[in-house]
Parts: sequence; structure tokens; C-alpha cells
Amino acid sequence: MVSLSAIQLCSKPNVEDNLKTINTLLKTLPKSDEHIVVLPECCLFFGGTEKDQLKLAQENNKNNFAVNELSDLAKQYGVYLVAGSLPLLSTGEVSKENESNQEQQGEKFTNSSLVFSPEGKQIQRYDKIHLFDAKVRDGEKQYLESQYTQAGTKLSIAETKSTKIGLSICYDLRFPELYRQLRTLGADIITVPSAFTATTGKAHWQPLLQARAIENQVYIIAAGQQGTHENGRETWGHSMIISPWGEVKACAPDGEGIITINYSPEALAKVRQAMPVITHNKFTSKLS
Repeated sequence: MVSLSAIQLCSKPNVEDNLKTINTLLKTLPKSDEHIVVLPECCLFFGGTEKDQLKLAQENNKNNFAVNELSDLAKQYGVYLVAGSLPLLSTGEVSKENESNQEQQGEKFTNSSLVFSPEGKQIQRYDKIHLFDAKVRDGEKQYLESQYTQAGTKLSIAETKSTKIGLSICYDLRFPELYRQLRTLGADIITVPSAFTATTGKAHWQPLLQARAIENQVYIIAAGQQGTHENGRETWGHSMIISPWGEVKACAPDGEGIITINYSPEALAKVRQAMPVITHNKFTSKLS
């Protein structure tokens, strides 16, 4: 049996406190032959400033503390852990359009989702491609993620013993082309660790998640931040696991907690066989 879980957090700007909360929630996981667990975006540090995130990335670059702690948790509980996202110093490719901007602003970090095996090995990394630069009708008013964050350039698929997981992060959800490419690359499950604002989440979170599941005939595991954070930001939560038919199989509306369902490759195959949209799609092209 393969289980899918999403953990909902109200993360603080304190790595140790968040690790304790994650550890406590992981203790409640039901037993399974294979377990895929997804943490929210900014799972180890949220509610501070972007400069604080940069400092965390710099510290982790020196001692790898945050990455090692997440690796240990995956090994301790024997799960595939999709560690929502954490800031890592930017060492990857930089697009031409962002190259001069990065030179002007100095050091940046990537908003990166790491996947660990049940043995604690890091088996995949995805750097968030779409950065949240937007005006929102909430207390924050305007978000400018690109000021300190370097956008990723590559899609990522993580392979478990039983399935393939496509990786995305939060604002990526508004770009269906990314999800179609992940499905074309073989994804059966797509993870969406997020910190959706309360304003945008209330309006768009669930319909977008269901659309991505239905369009691509995949399981969606969406783990969110929820609550009012120390810097005043309000996040929507409503972590969800959605079937390839678009059904919300589990939801955690409020508070910190964990939701779990059983993964059914048979149900996945049935949906795809009945309506083979990928083979019917005249515009699908695999990324090289």
C-alpha cells in the first residue's frame, strides 16, 4: 500500500521550532509500505523578511544544517519526504533576462523543493520557476519574491519505488503549461507546497488545484501554510489531496495537522484509459 500525506503548518521564523512541529506530526503517520509526505512552502522558516531567508540560505551553505535535519526526518520515519521549500544559495543556471539584474542586486537564493528517500538520501531538487511578484488586496499589499530569489530554469521529476512525482511550488499553480509538461515527463503525482495568501487562496486555491488534477489526470498533493504569521502575513491553508478525477479526497481547512489517503494506481489507470487526453492533445511536446 502506498500512502499520500500533506502536512499543514503555521511556520515561524525559527528553524528549530518548525522542525519540532514537523517531527511531532510525522509521529502520527499511519503505517504504510510506501509513504509520500509533502511539507508546505517555506516549511522551516516563514514569517520573517526576505533578508532573513537569505541569511538562512547562507548559514545552510556553511553547515548544511537544514538539509541534514530534513534528511534525518525522512530516514527516521522511512518516508519519501517532499520538503516543501527552503532557501538555498543560488548556484544554478541564470536566464539571460535575469543575469544583469542579479549582478546589480548581489547574492540571491533559490526557493527549492527537496525530495528525500526513506534512506535519507536527497533524490531530487526543484527550484521554483515562477516567482510571486504581485499586488494583492491584503495587509502586505505587494509581494516581490524576485528581489531576493533566483528563478529556477528546469522541471523536476522524483521517482519512488512505485510512482513518479512532478514537483512544483505555490505560484507555479497558475501556469498550466508547467503541469502539462510534468505529466508528459511521466508524473503520476504532482506536489504543490504553498504559502497562498488568504485573499488569493479563498478565491482561487481549490479550483486551480482541481483543474490541474483534472487536466493532467494526476494526483495532486497540496500542502499549505495556514494562519497569521509573525510578520502579519495571513496564509490560506486548506491543504488538499485531489484524485485524478478532480475529487477532493482529503482537506485540512484550518490549523496545523496532517491529511492522508491511499494512492491507487488502478484508479489512475482507469481515468487515463477512459479519457486519454494526453494522446489526444495536439499541442503536447516533451521538454528535452
